Amino acid sequence: MNLNFNMKFAEGYSSNSQIARVLTENWVKENSYCPCCGENPIFEYENNRPVADFYCIKCTEEFELKSKNGKLGGIINDGAYTTMIQRITSNTNPNFFFLTYNKQNTVDNFLIIPKQFFTPEIIIKRPPLSDNAKRAGWIGCNINISTISNLGKIFIVNNSNIVKPELVQEAFNKTQFLREKSIESKGWILDILNCIEKIPKKDFTLKEVYHFEKELTIKYPNNNHIKDKIRQQLQFLRDKGLIEFNGRGTYKKT
Repeated sequence: MNLNFNMKFAEGYSSNSQIARVLTENWVKENSYCPCCGENPIFEYENNRPVADFYCIKCTEEFELKSKNGKLGGIINDGAYTTMIQRITSNTNPNFFFLTYNKQNTVDNFLIIPKQFFTPEIIIKRPPLSDNAKRAGWIGCNINISTISNLGKIFIVNNSNIVKPELVQEAFNKTQFLREKSIESKGWILDILNCIEKIPKKDFTLKEVYHFEKELTIKYPNNNHIKDKIRQQLQFLRDKGLIEFNGRGTYKKT
């Protein structure tokens, strides 16, 4: 994997946004592989396809690319709000590649967030464009990736260090079971994962997870059995190998 952009593809372009687009898209096409099955290369869709940018010919996973010069940050600008909500709640939503690069035109970070980690609550509606704007009334959105579980942020390149492909595949496929869940069920699983990640220790207790009861009650006001739900989700995460149960109300992050 070559972390340098192939600058010859920028020839003939004057717009910075166009240059960034062709350089980053070409880099993914020349250097990336499918995080799901390891197929190399992945293929690029024709321009302006509304759903995705790349696809794997072997396992048919689809990927959309978001790139940025500088640090990634927790909030990512995206397109139309309604379109984004429709996509992530459909069966055809893609996985998302996020790529950051520097002034030397080299890749700093390249990660994938699998589609099962996208829920409506991480999509932030922006105010409508003013009446004086060219697209007056248009409503865009931002993606709040800061609230996504660490299990959903799978680095292929991390701070200019290339991660072993077998580790990427293992991490990508570890949470595939979430795709089979309804939006509500998936929401509970992801919320408990986030609660666990807020606990700074690798070993934690049931009592420590109970500390998030008030927070979860606000989010799920119609559920009168929050502690029961917490225990249920911990058991599910244990069965999926994402945490270990050590007995007597103690757990360990894997």
